[in-house]
Amino acid sequence: MTKPRTRIQERNSKSILDAALDVFSKHGYRGATLDQIADVSGLSKPNLLYYYASKEAVYKALLDQLLIAWIDPLRAVNPLGEPVPEILAYVRRKLELSRHFPRESRLFANEILQGAPRISDVIGGELKIQVDDKAAVISTWISQGRLNPVPPVHLIFSIWSLTQHYADFDAQVRIILGEGHDPFAEAEDYLTTLFTKLLTPTP
Repeated sequence: MTKPRTRIQERNSKSILDAALDVFSKHGYRGATLDQIADVSGLSKPNLLYYYASKEAVYKALLDQLLIAWIDPLRAVNPLGEPVPEILAYVRRKLELSRHFPRESRLFANEILQGAPRISDVIGGELKIQVDDKAAVISTWISQGRLNPVPPVHLIFSIWSLTQHYADFDAQVRIILGEGHDPFAEAEDYLTTLFTKLLTPTP
């Protein structure tokens, strides 16, 4: 039976993962080193290795944590709810993830750009299960005449693209918009209008 971690162990583990998120999101998996992570975390490298046996172990722990947060907003779509408000709520949840967790979004994007070597099992497993499940819900709503006909999986892809863009390309977005703009507030208004018009059934 595994002994529960002490408070100090929990705190050190969190410090390592927070530092690793900084390092991996800036340098990618290949460019990051355990020395960099140890330096940012304020722990010695031997101490870091007590918690995580390798760079890959730290990276995998981060990705596992991230994927839970990434899947939960999709899981929360309620099949018994009103279709357009449910999808708009999902758009808002995804946009909030981009607002509050930009480093995590960039880490995930970098992993996907590398061919998803360390998370392909989760993408093909739990994430695909959730996408297939919610695509079936959307298909049912369409067949009931409660949504305009759209390809359900591509609708989900579009939501991912249009919300995660604001985290993954944050510097570009802010430079182009200039000072005095809140990209996420403006994006929420725009995406609400876009998806409402796209999905609301035409009389």
